Amino acid sequence: MLALKNFITSRHFLTIVFFFSLTLLFFHYLPEPGGDSNPGTAKASIPQTTMQSDRLADEAADFGREGYLEFQGTIKSGDTLAGSFETQDIPGEIRDRFFTAFKKIMDFKNIHPGDQYSIIVDPQGEIVKARYQMNRFTSYTAVPDNGILQVSRDEVRLDVRTILINGKISTSLFAAFPDDLKNPKPIYAFADIFASRLDFNTETREGDLFSLIIEEYYRSGEFIGYGPILAARYEKNDGEILQAYRFSPDGKKYNYYDPEGHELGASFIRSPVPVARISSRFSHHRLHPILGVVRQHLGVDLAAPIGTPIMAAADGRVIAIGTNGGFGKQIVLAHAGDYRTYYGHLSKFKAGLKVGSRVKQKQIIGYVGQTGLATGPHLDYRIRYHGVFKNPFALKFQPKSTLAGAELQALTRLVAGLETNLRTGTTDELVATASLTLSGDRQPALL
Repeated sequence: MLALKNFITSRHFLTIVFFFSLTLLFFHYLPEPGGDSNPGTAKASIPQTTMQSDRLADEAADFGREGYLEFQGTIKSGDTLAGSFETQDIPGEIRDRFFTAFKKIMDFKNIHPGDQYSIIVDPQGEIVKARYQMNRFTSYTAVPDNGILQVSRDEVRLDVRTILINGKISTSLFAAFPDDLKNPKPIYAFADIFASRLDFNTETREGDLFSLIIEEYYRSGEFIGYGPILAARYEKNDGEILQAYRFSPDGKKYNYYDPEGHELGASFIRSPVPVARISSRFSHHRLHPILGVVRQHLGVDLAAPIGTPIMAAADGRVIAIGTNGGFGKQIVLAHAGDYRTYYGHLSKFKAGLKVGSRVKQKQIIGYVGQTGLATGPHLDYRIRYHGVFKNPFALKFQPKSTLAGAELQALTRLVAGLETNLRTGTTDELVATASLTLSGDRQPALL
């Protein structure tokens, strides 16, 4: 032990340790076969990938080997498809094959900003898959079949939730709908259903109750939009009940009917502006707010923001359009049965309308304004019958049609299936769920 201790502390031992350490360092820094002798550049020489190249690698992996490329892009405002392809440096022969295949099923003039496309090519430059996405419901995919690209429209699977929404009126119909409503379209659709029976500007009362059954559409968990209202109910606090059910007597065109088979769309709607405030009523003795004299006001003023759309109260024909003194910009429609309707103080008319133009009920004919003698933006709305102006909100109109026989029996069965859900429930609740597959030219019926 004494000899070993003397050796460890000697100069010979220290020399051996020194040379052994140098040998380890030498072998540590030797380059690997074929590698770079500089360890700092070896790491830097590894190619840096981008998100796009990672995605291309994933797409290539789908085909089982490397060498596949993907070209993709999004149509911008003012783009043509050819111009977008050129921006993405898509080779000319690939562009030609894409256009040749897709022109059989889609119109390249009918493209829109936001449309997306992708083209995957193999190492030989042949297209193995191409896709064009027009919107959430319409996309086309091309794959080769015996060397020829075959294009077909993609199927779209939607989840459909049928829900009940109900509430109580305190100040207005708009305010009574739930705060978590995904968009306001159900409110306007509900008001539109009863437009010939109830004016939601003047005839709602605190305590009135409403309920509706409506569809919600989802794709991969994302809300797409509201479908049509299937059934609607409005119960006034005086006990009167209005009901409406979406029904198609011929299996093609849908309308709303009450349980007795009367179509709710009457010859005239109650108000050409469904959601507005009455700022002046029909009167034979009204103090004019600007002229300061008492005179007749043979219509109703519906206050609404400038630009609010105005609908034709019934099918008719334009007999006057232009500026008319204190009425400002005014349009006058003639209707069957010797009715005429007047719409004054407009900000502008719907483009394309002129004397002689035919309009359909609920068609937009102009927009609320403040032209002529007006203290604020509103619509002056009037109805004349056999040459005499009538109070628009006092007139009663007949329904367009009434069901009978087998059609009425079919409606009765529909009512029986929906009425229980429509009447019950104090909170919003799920009525049913279903799946819908869109194929061909089929589109969902969204509000």
